[in-house]
Amino acid sequence: MTWNPTDPPAQPGRTVVVTGATAGIGYFAAEQLAATGAHVVLASRSATKLQVAQDSIRSRVPDASLGSVVIELGSLGSVSEAAAELAALPRLDGILLNGGAMSMSRGATTADGLPILLGTHVAANVRLLAGVLPALIATAAEHGTVGRVVHTSTGFVGLRRYELDDVRQVPWTGIGAYTKAKTVTEVFAFELERRLRAAGLPVASVVVRPGVGVDAKTPERPGIRDKTTPYQRNPYTPWAQGKDTAAWSAVRALTDPAVRGGEYFAPSGRLRGEPVAVPTLARTATPDGDIADRVWRQLEALAGVQTTGVLRDTQMRK
Repeated sequence: MTWNPTDPPAQPGRTVVVTGATAGIGYFAAEQLAATGAHVVLASRSATKLQVAQDSIRSRVPDASLGSVVIELGSLGSVSEAAAELAALPRLDGILLNGGAMSMSRGATTADGLPILLGTHVAANVRLLAGVLPALIATAAEHGTVGRVVHTSTGFVGLRRYELDDVRQVPWTGIGAYTKAKTVTEVFAFELERRLRAAGLPVASVVVRPGVGVDAKTPERPGIRDKTTPYQRNPYTPWAQGKDTAAWSAVRALTDPAVRGGEYFAPSGRLRGEPVAVPTLARTATPDGDIADRVWRQLEALAGVQTTGVLRDTQMRK
């Protein structure tokens, strides 16, 4: 379908969660979703920043319907508490898994001793999903819709291959560790889609990448992107976009009625542009042998959950 990123379909009555919603791409995704009429639940680790983000959104969308939940992705205990809060919402239609630490220190770990990037970008999301999947499925069944789980990846995944026999093994460079974490994210996302389809459950798992969003091209928002917030230089600025347009792929994945599970959305120009469906990578979408199953089992162990059991139990209650 023809897609206008500045005028996505109206979403009245729907509830969408955005993690990492107090800055950058997550903030702008939340702002754009609020403008569609959806009830948007902002999730981040700072209650103060959550309030700033809500105030900023309301300055642009006066009638925005907003909520918030505090979540520390570096603590599986905090993730469980947030998941329980989200699962108790009257309705839950979609979730954008956008948050995660950006520490490039190889030795940095979460409160649970996991490598920081793997822990916050992957294991935390596995635990969060285990807690909210039943609510997503119940909402979809009640309203005759399809829930959306949107996973955020990066174009770096297509540039470098990492072995996944041990997802905890951290590459030597920070960008390598980040790329491997996002590679694992993609494998998990596509395996989740296969398992959802096999169980006949009304939730779609979709992958997006934002392209390159830079501060220099990002519009100002009070307390989010202004003179009081840190400014990061980026050598790709001449070819990049603002973080507002970098949010378009995720917003489309959450709101486009034509989106199907297992699809991958990215900017049309790779680094920037309108969001379009792009080919998936065979090594993450359809990896050889039992790699996807082995990654799945490792992540369940690291996150301390049984997502397989959640899917099975929910299918039995259908």
